[in-house]
Amino acid sequence: MRYRSSDIYRRSCQVIPGGVNSPVRSCRAVGIEPLIAVSGRGDLIVDADGNEYIDYCGSWGALILGHAFPRVVEAAVRQVEMGSSFGIATPIEEALAAKVISLIPSIEKIRFVSSGTEATMTAIRLARGFTGRSKIVKFSGCYHGHSDALLTQAGSGAAFLNPQATSLGVTAAAIADTVTLPFNDETKVRELFAAKGSEIAAVILEPIPANMGLILPEPQFLSCLRKETEKAGALLIFDEVISGFRVGLRGAQGLYGIRPDLTCLGKIIGGGFPAAALGGKAEILDCLAPIGQVYQAGTLSGNPVAMAAGLAALEEIEKPGFYERLQDKTDRLLLPIEEAILEKNLNACIQKAGSMFTIFFGIRQALCREDLAAGDPKRFARFFCALFEKGIYIPPLQQEAWFVSTAHTNDHLDKTVEAVIESL
Repeated sequence: MRYRSSDIYRRSCQVIPGGVNSPVRSCRAVGIEPLIAVSGRGDLIVDADGNEYIDYCGSWGALILGHAFPRVVEAAVRQVEMGSSFGIATPIEEALAAKVISLIPSIEKIRFVSSGTEATMTAIRLARGFTGRSKIVKFSGCYHGHSDALLTQAGSGAAFLNPQATSLGVTAAAIADTVTLPFNDETKVRELFAAKGSEIAAVILEPIPANMGLILPEPQFLSCLRKETEKAGALLIFDEVISGFRVGLRGAQGLYGIRPDLTCLGKIIGGGFPAAALGGKAEILDCLAPIGQVYQAGTLSGNPVAMAAGLAALEEIEKPGFYERLQDKTDRLLLPIEEAILEKNLNACIQKAGSMFTIFFGIRQALCREDLAAGDPKRFARFFCALFEKGIYIPPLQQEAWFVSTAHTNDHLDKTVEAVIESL
């Protein structure tokens, strides 16, 4: 039972819009009251009523080491004891910056911020300042935070028309220079650059989209973007807030062998604390104030507690064999489920990249957001609730990815396999 959780949620609704501080947490898409978490350790979270759940949300991918990983906790506590915030430069910022630069070849300099939204917002401002151009190209279904210029979706597949805003309060003027194309559509990309290439400041995308459910890029799609942006003098921005350090030590760009001009990072880079970053070529980053004319600032940018936690996390994941162990755990979970879907000939599929994946209902493959129209959200809601009752927590929206951590035990993975196959 969840009596205390229900009471907390009811009281939260009186003081917080919808009772939550980020919409998906509300669990409205699956028809239940939200989970109210009070603690987490390893691969488990505990709610306000003492119920335990095996967690496949993992703070939306940030907790690749699981909850309360000892080394990360120790680093954060040590820094808190010395001071939690200064609004002044600290040594730990340089240490984490140097670590990231050593791991991702495309990043020569880096600027820390507090959220993925800040990172992508700064990236497009920087791209416009560096190129002197105004137009930004994004892709339908790719989510880059909630800044006005990026809260758009494709309208009727029209490549050259301003798409409709996806939120009230976003004005037509705010998205006048944002063009939205279908993901994985090379033809539309080439047509747009042929017509408007000299006006385009940058193309921004999740190289492995995980906010419309996990979608994989077609083999030549990322290469096409790199070629067209270079030819037009536009920048290529990879939003690796989710995929960065999740699919490998060098992110999606290392996996696919594409070097973007700018990279946005978040989630894992903060070790579970609010931290994100924008990195890339030095000549571009040097356009930021105080040495350049593109302004960005933040009192908590480079917060020392987040920097210490992030550095501890990165030092763990770069240890030999880390990603191999993580992949073994993911395979232990997914291979039996994939086999069951095939054996039962279910109208469903699993799409995966490293230790993140999505189970789609109502479709057998998705290459872009438009393919998801045939999906079955009601079936997903029943599936979510069936797992929730068995003590398994997954992201409460089919358009999100699940995440495996190194903290997931074999017993819990096997329990999840059994529950998923039964629920399917």
